[in-house]
Amino acid sequence: MNTRLIGYGTGVLVFAIDMLSKWFMTGPMKMEERGLVHILPIFDLRFVPNYGVSMGFLVAGSEKERWMLVAMTAAIAILVGVWLWREKARADVFALGLVLGGALGNIADRVRLGYVVDFLDLHFGDWHPFLVFNVADAAITIGVVLLVLRALFVREAPKENGNAV
Repeated sequence: MNTRLIGYGTGVLVFAIDMLSKWFMTGPMKMEERGLVHILPIFDLRFVPNYGVSMGFLVAGSEKERWMLVAMTAAIAILVGVWLWREKARADVFALGLVLGGALGNIADRVRLGYVVDFLDLHFGDWHPFLVFNVADAAITIGVVLLVLRALFVREAPKENGNAV
């Protein structure tokens, strides 16, 4: 299978699942009105409009800041897409597909709504070690962790060039 197809296919799948989950939360589930739904002792659905990026950084307080944030994140997504195109290692291509699909899902929210829909709340009692997040955030995080772990611990075997002596 074409390595690029794995990456871009992963990106499309992540984007589709992210958009579907956000539609379900804001549409049929009416999470904007309900606010909170307890699922498990350690997991809730909680609607949170996120006007910034990771961990509340770069909060867009105006339309100008919103579109600057869209432009900045779109530029990063383009760079990830180019990296994916050039990458040869399947595991890295898969990880980049996760990042790209997640980035595009959050960009789509910011363009459509002015904020990103977050709704997954993982906690332990009153302790919330994670911010409320969404499928796109999870995909981005997993993709980045895979890339970092591979960069630190995996060495690709050099390919033979066929010029043996």
